[in-house]
Amino acid sequence: MMKKKEEEEDPNHNHPTIPTSPLSSIDSRFNQTLRNVQGLLKGRSFPGKVLITRRTDPIDYPTLLSPGIRSPTDNNCGPSNNMDDSVEKEARIRSQTNTDSDNSKLKTSTSTNESATKEVEKSTMGARATDSARIMKFTKELSAPAVILDKLRELAWSGVPPYLRPSVWRLLLGYAPPNSDRRESVLRRKRLEYLDCVAQYYDVSDNERTDEEINMLRQISVDCPRTVPDVAFFQQAEVQKSLERILYTWAIRHPASGYVQGINDLLTPFLVVFLSEHLEDGLDKWSMLNLSVEDISNIEADCYWCLSKLLEGMQDHYTFAQPGIQRLVFKLKELVRRIDEPVSRHMEEQGLEFLQFAFRWFNCLLIREIPFHLINRLWDTYLAEGDALPDFLVYIFASFLLTWSDKLLKLDFQEMVMFLQHLPTQNWTYMELEVVLSRAYMWHSMFESCPSHLAS
Repeated sequence: MMKKKEEEEDPNHNHPTIPTSPLSSIDSRFNQTLRNVQGLLKGRSFPGKVLITRRTDPIDYPTLLSPGIRSPTDNNCGPSNNMDDSVEKEARIRSQTNTDSDNSKLKTSTSTNESATKEVEKSTMGARATDSARIMKFTKELSAPAVILDKLRELAWSGVPPYLRPSVWRLLLGYAPPNSDRRESVLRRKRLEYLDCVAQYYDVSDNERTDEEINMLRQISVDCPRTVPDVAFFQQAEVQKSLERILYTWAIRHPASGYVQGINDLLTPFLVVFLSEHLEDGLDKWSMLNLSVEDISNIEADCYWCLSKLLEGMQDHYTFAQPGIQRLVFKLKELVRRIDEPVSRHMEEQGLEFLQFAFRWFNCLLIREIPFHLINRLWDTYLAEGDALPDFLVYIFASFLLTWSDKLLKLDFQEMVMFLQHLPTQNWTYMELEVVLSRAYMWHSMFESCPSHLAS
């Protein structure tokens, strides 16, 4: 006991000092907890692990990451963005050169440095998701006569190469069968079934709809233009029409919940991923006018069935009063209280209820909280969790919230409400997201085996 006490009193005991920038705002108490956890879990492997402690200073990917963990990927990068050793070495050298340059030199060579920065960013785009060894593992698994889903989930947790993402997501959700011999025929049958549903439910006049169905379709048509409003692609009329068709057909086929605002957000990652099989360049250059009617129909069908599979495990999130979400919000409150009692107490003293901000997080799965280009990477982890996703969301959202524990302690009720509704994530990169996921995995590993820790 005395030895343990001495270790707790010495924050640097058996732990390397982590250099921080003057701009850093790191919660020493919070980091002490994380360092203690590192000691407890020493030697364990964390999927997607990049950092265990929080870091808010600007991150220099080439110098920060170990050779086994590459920098985060770009959503739209394909296999051509994989980084070989020579390019990686060149990127590291250029990055170090830029770091050593003084301010006056930067001012006199702005254009040169901007060009070098872009080249470094492009070179360091081959993250865990596009590491050549990982791509080989994905390719080997996907080319097997029967995919072993547990192995695929383990690989996908840390990110999926963008060009493999459509195939991987179909398999993870159980839409495409693991047996490769049956895969094509099953997809063909499911796509035809979706076409029949659209003809039966959507392609009819209002005279054949009930008042309730007319009101639901009207609500969907109002919500579609509001979906991801900061991404121009979703403002295209053809895109909104596809969203409307899928959402209305899904709602009619699932009368227990019907359409609930927020489900429109959950559809967007699927649409982007399955469109990526047919459209090149970046999302900002996509146009559905370049697709055939058959391609659009197949894409919509894949989105419809994958959305259905996703929501199968969380139906009570969208039924009357949304009890599933309320239950998870309560669990989130308890988890935050156990992990960071001062923040929990401060929020309680200020009268802030978790439902006031976390309800939207669970309803939209953070799609409205982080930049859209990071969403697909986040959903790789979501889908890899499978049936365990609802419970793991609690840990992800706790990690997400406590990213700003320092800031929250300084805010009153009104300021916290405004801050949590407009979180400063607009400049987030894959690195910040990986930290959130790694921390969530760590806490889940701790509390999963000790559920009494979360007991009231």
